[in-house]
Amino acid sequence: MTDSLRHAVLIEDEALVRRYVAMALEASGFKVWESETAAQGIMETATHHPDLIILDLGLPDRDGVDVIRELRLWCDTPILVLSVRTEEVQKVEALDAGADDYLTKPFGVPELQARIRAVLRRTPRKGDEVPAGGGIFEFGEVRVDMALRRVTRVGQVIHLTPLEYRILTLLVANLGRVLTHRQIMREVWGPGYVDRPHYLRVFMAGLRRKIEKEPANPRHILTETGIGYRLVQ
Repeated sequence: MTDSLRHAVLIEDEALVRRYVAMALEASGFKVWESETAAQGIMETATHHPDLIILDLGLPDRDGVDVIRELRLWCDTPILVLSVRTEEVQKVEALDAGADDYLTKPFGVPELQARIRAVLRRTPRKGDEVPAGGGIFEFGEVRVDMALRRVTRVGQVIHLTPLEYRILTLLVANLGRVLTHRQIMREVWGPGYVDRPHYLRVFMAGLRRKIEKEPANPRHILTETGIGYRLVQ
């Protein structure tokens, strides 16, 4: 193993799919630890402390959502879910459990590699130095200065409400990751509001009007239909 490699644990019981994904990871510069059961995957994760976990939900010994919940008790490694399950409620369940993104089978190598890049962008590599100006985040024409709690667009200060600012900074902290409606409501409003997504729709519309160049056709604050939102650069 060399320091130049990222490490990934791949938990997938179908041998052909596992080899397909492993080859894509290796082509992207990963050292891959393969597992065909949940128990083996959890052990590999604890042993190797990977930069990424790729997890199939339909495992022979345990449901993948339960695996996500267990991993999140002690592990903050990004988790990309692979599954044939296409129902929105199933995607939401996996994301609410702590997955960072969800890719439905079948998929192509370019999409898989793009999702991996997006997931890793929001997680500094172990040992990487924190970039200068780490409290400043920019996307498009927008600049978010965390230290000053100031947001500008094309150099002009944007006046956000406290709730709009909390939503924006939550999205910034989870760049590239899908956040479900319940996750955002819980973090911004509190546990008692998780079943009131209409609040979020109103505030998200207002935030887009202030942040996006074309609010009706947003480029940065994207809607994941029936699931939640994602911020992209």
